[in-house]
Amino acid sequence: MSGKRLMRSRKDSMIAGVCGGLAEYFSLDPVLVRIAFAIFTLGGGSGIFIYLLLLVLMPLEPSA
Repeated sequence: MSGKRLMRSRKDSMIAGVCGGLAEYFSLDPVLVRIAFAIFTLGGGSGIFIYLLLLVLMPLEPSA
């Protein structure tokens, strides 16, 4: 196992760290993840639901 866990980011956080955490987990640029959430939100509103769901389900990254 790689030891990689999906967690909300403390370093790369604009609202709650969900997009930053997803970007770290998948080794992506956080801006791309934020744009994807914006597209999902504008394209039917599912982005808000997904973001809130992940906010509740993803644990916050421990402080260093």
